[in-house]
Amino acid sequence: MMHHLFTEVLLAVTPSPSPSPAFDENQVTPGPWGFVITFAIAGVVVFLVIDMVRRVRRVNYRAEIDERLQAEVAERAAADRAGSDTGEAAPAGVEDDPRPPSDQSAR
Repeated sequence: MMHHLFTEVLLAVTPSPSPSPAFDENQVTPGPWGFVITFAIAGVVVFLVIDMVRRVRRVNYRAEIDERLQAEVAERAAADRAGSDTGEAAPAGVEDDPRPPSDQSAR
């Protein structure tokens, strides 16, 4: 019974056609300002990506140099310990300063 009532209500409802307004192209397209703003946003994104890649490379390069310096310091410390264990003096010119040569001249 409920099924029949539901079917009759659905069949009784008829959509009334609404008058369609005239098609206005300006309401559909973004226009010249939309193009300019989209182009500007794309340009800013490209600039940010290039800048980010440059900064990431710089950070990676600095980390690599830092690792090399730490490895040198560890090697020198191991050589000094090995030299002191055997009673030998450290080779001439070997310093314990872990700074790069450009920073060592500031002493």
